[in-house]
Amino acid sequence: MLRYIAKRVLMFVPTLVIITVIGFFISVNAPGDPVERMMTAAGSSGEVGTQSASQVEQKRFWKQKLGLDLPVFYVSLTKLSYPDTLYKIYDKNERQALERLLDQYGNWEQIAEHSHRLNNIYTRLLFFNPVVDSQATYERDEFEEDLNTIRFEILSLKSCWQHAVIQTKTAVVKGLMSKYDLTKPFADELDEVSGAYQKVLDTRTTWKNYVPALHFYGNNQYHRWLFGDGGIYSDGIIRGDFGTSYQTKDSVSKTIFDRIGWSLFFTLFSVIIAYLVSIPIGVKAAQNRGGRFDRISSVFLFGLYSLPNFFVAILLLMLFANPDMLDIFPASGVKPTEGYPEDANIFEKMWLSLPHIVIPLICYSYTSFAFLSRIMRGSVIENIGLDYIRTARAKGVTEKAVVWKHAFKNSLLPIITIFAAVFPAAVGGSVILETIFTIPGMGLEAYNAITYQNYPMIIAVLTLTSVFTLIGYLVSDILYAAVDPRIHYR
Repeated sequence: MLRYIAKRVLMFVPTLVIITVIGFFISVNAPGDPVERMMTAAGSSGEVGTQSASQVEQKRFWKQKLGLDLPVFYVSLTKLSYPDTLYKIYDKNERQALERLLDQYGNWEQIAEHSHRLNNIYTRLLFFNPVVDSQATYERDEFEEDLNTIRFEILSLKSCWQHAVIQTKTAVVKGLMSKYDLTKPFADELDEVSGAYQKVLDTRTTWKNYVPALHFYGNNQYHRWLFGDGGIYSDGIIRGDFGTSYQTKDSVSKTIFDRIGWSLFFTLFSVIIAYLVSIPIGVKAAQNRGGRFDRISSVFLFGLYSLPNFFVAILLLMLFANPDMLDIFPASGVKPTEGYPEDANIFEKMWLSLPHIVIPLICYSYTSFAFLSRIMRGSVIENIGLDYIRTARAKGVTEKAVVWKHAFKNSLLPIITIFAAVFPAAVGGSVILETIFTIPGMGLEAYNAITYQNYPMIIAVLTLTSVFTLIGYLVSDILYAAVDPRIHYR
């Protein structure tokens, strides 16, 4: 058996690699800017023309912490005109503008020089904070407004690639700079920027756009996401580090560790309850096929199955958690509002949480009764009609022993297949029920992650669900051989 398990685990490796690659590229190409989401300073929206020096430093910090200052993958196939350092330009608009310029002119050295001078003048303007004499001929407010306009136009120039737009914006900025003595030195720098841009126009090498180039990167975003960066900012997902939550800025792994326990509890116990109820009903219905018990149980269980769990949840809350009806159970939460006593042991905590979990467990379990019992019924009926059952009856074995000793064990294979879904379900939780009952589980967390576009949490749930699905398949295969002697590990 150990050899079989080891072989299956090795077979999981390429599947897990594909899963991690898919999850990573989904997170990389997801809409939105991770750095903007992680900005913590008040008012640090990062909007064009409104950035301050402190916001620039924050962006640089978060870019480095999230690993966005690295190339995306190990290999990059580009045009010969494209440099192997284009990934270092984090701003998507600026990077796209440079790519468009490369497509038009193909001369990276001149384009890089133009971009470098443009970034220099923008940085100087960003930190430029002159003291304006209130008695000067021009008004302070007018100067500050024009200075902000200059910053805005220079920043927008970094995202421009159309020749006419660049020329127009440059003329506007130069005109504003010429109005004030304080900004005239910047006009000279702007002339140097224009000179660098003219070199771009004069020295085009577009033929480089038709020659492919292959770049290799040992240290990249995927490698860091998978293996970490030595513990500076990340330990990598293979060590259980799924990054930082965009919503709370806490560790995603810590959030999952705190939340998955309740989802696992409700999923596991609801399955146990469903099996304990459904299997005897299914076997009994198979023994009395077409009889009164078979008909009544089918109608009753399928009636329950037709009721949505959110409807039953609200109905049970109205009946048993309503001060105007039967105020027996709490309406929400999984523990007393005041929390557990500090000296409470595990059994005392379970007792205090028991009233909170009764109604949720009912809602988690009842929908499984119908299809589990019908699957068990059909499987038992199929096995009862086989030759080995007729042989057992011919030997004088009692009907009870025929069903429970011979047919029952071989009828468990379809039930085991369904049991494999327990593991991934624990990761995803139940979004509806956890929201209704305010259960701090993975379902509610996944819903919040989708609502707030918290991609690290979404990708973590996706990855863990895939891993637990593979584990579920492995457990099912092991149980198949345990219950059916005709199945061998080899």
